[in-house]
Amino acid sequence: MKRKHKTYSRPRRPFDKARIEEEAEIKKDFGLKNKKEIWKAEAKIKSMREKAKKLISAEEKDKKLLFDQLNKIGLNVNSIADVLGLDRRDYLGRRLQTVILNKNLVTTIKSARQMITHKKVMVDEKIVNKPSFIVPVELEKKITIKAVKKKVKKVEEKKEEVVKETEEAKDE
Repeated sequence: MKRKHKTYSRPRRPFDKARIEEEAEIKKDFGLKNKKEIWKAEAKIKSMREKAKKLISAEEKDKKLLFDQLNKIGLNVNSIADVLGLDRRDYLGRRLQTVILNKNLVTTIKSARQMITHKKVMVDEKIVNKPSFIVPVELEKKITIKAVKKKVKKVEEKKEEVVKETEEAKDE
């Protein structure tokens, strides 16, 4: 079994006021549970930048592969400079939680998170219960909210069964 590695790194200066305030604002804007989610997004962006830096002197087809990969997840990238200019807000904007809010399927970012964790959101006819799921552009149109089944019918059916049972008991 493969050992799981940490997908983020903590800030070097834990009590930097400007960073704390900025992270609090991002946390509020994107409805994140904790700052660890911000740090994970930063780590993803950092790895994308490192790949781009390695590809500066590479062939065009290698660059094209990276650009296609990033364009599939919805980050509009056409050059190495675009990749190096990516921000954590760009990446956080592609999360399922944010995409649902932008599509107006829910009213608030917190209700989006709740709907996802309660398994009410389907992407391509499959239930997704991770708010941090990065939505590819091709699946963005296939996001739906699961239809709510009414329990009233079940109650009415049970009442009918009870009535039938009482009628049968009276007949005996």
